[in-house]
This record gives sequence, structure tokens and C-alpha cells, in this order.
Amino acid sequence: MKLVIAEKPSVAMALASVLGATEKKDGYFEGKGYMVSWCFGHLLELSEPEVYGEQYAKWRYEDLPILPKRWKYTAAKDKKKQLALLCRLMNDKMIDTVVCATDAGREGELIFRLVYHYAKCKKTMERLWISSMEDAAIRDGFNNLRPGADYDSLYEAALCRAGADWLIGINATRLFSV
Repeated sequence: MKLVIAEKPSVAMALASVLGATEKKDGYFEGKGYMVSWCFGHLLELSEPEVYGEQYAKWRYEDLPILPKRWKYTAAKDKKKQLALLCRLMNDKMIDTVVCATDAGREGELIFRLVYHYAKCKKTMERLWISSMEDAAIRDGFNNLRPGADYDSLYEAALCRAGADWLIGINATRLFSV
């Protein structure tokens, strides 16, 4: 069975309809060899500075710059239930392949991959890359799924961009505020 993960519920619903996964469950659709779920955008976010050290809870000039040695991620508070569901589904024994069906681009790749790694999923990963939500485009996209590894560089670029945004945003905001 394939688990398809979209970026948002409306896209998951469209994909599920085309795939024949019409049985509605709590947080996903199922049918015809597919489970189709969604992320609600970013389920995991780069952690706030105080996660790296309690000294960062207060904004002080002498603590700048804040340069984490290793990035940490925090589950978005209002999205923990969906994150737990996706982790459970990704590790379900019935699932043999996980399909990244988030938006075609750097951010979509990041949204999916963070959850995939957070879940410690080791299952085969495939990528749906479509630019239209027309039924024919969805069918064609599923007939031409690519190996997830083909998009590793896109994921790495997304990680670099997110880290750079965090470094500049946190440090510049604190510098100019104190």
C-alpha cells in the first residue's frame, strides 16, 4: 500500500478522489491500495533560540550571534495531532511506499522531508511532481512517479534557505532590538 502525503487537505482530497481512496478516516482517506493524508503546511519548525540554551530566553547583546551547532525542530503546537498521525501511518506495516505529494518546489520538499525524517521512516520514497490539479494531470503524475532521491538536492537547498533565514532573522532582530 502507498501512503500519499499532500501539503494541505484540499489537495489530499483531490488526489484521493482521482486515486479512488474514498473512505474517509480521521486525518486521511483510504482505498484502492492508497492512504492519502496531508501536512497542514509546516508541521515542524526550526526551534526557538531558548531550545538551544536557557541563556537565550533573554535578549542580550553578549549572547550574539546565536549559531546552533546542529538544528533542532519543534512540532507546531496546533499541528501535533496530524504530525503524530503521519508518523503512525509512515511506520504502519501495511505501508511499503511513501509518496511526497506536497507542492512542487523547495518548500514543499522541506515540509514533507522534515516529517519523513522526524518519523524515522525508512520506507521507499517517491515524488509526485505536478503543476496542475486536473484529474488527467494527477493520473499522469502518478503514472510517472520519480524516486525521492532525485530531489535530495532540492531538499538540501530548502534546509540551507531555512537555516539562513533563521540565522539572519533571529540574530538581526535581537541585535537591532537590544
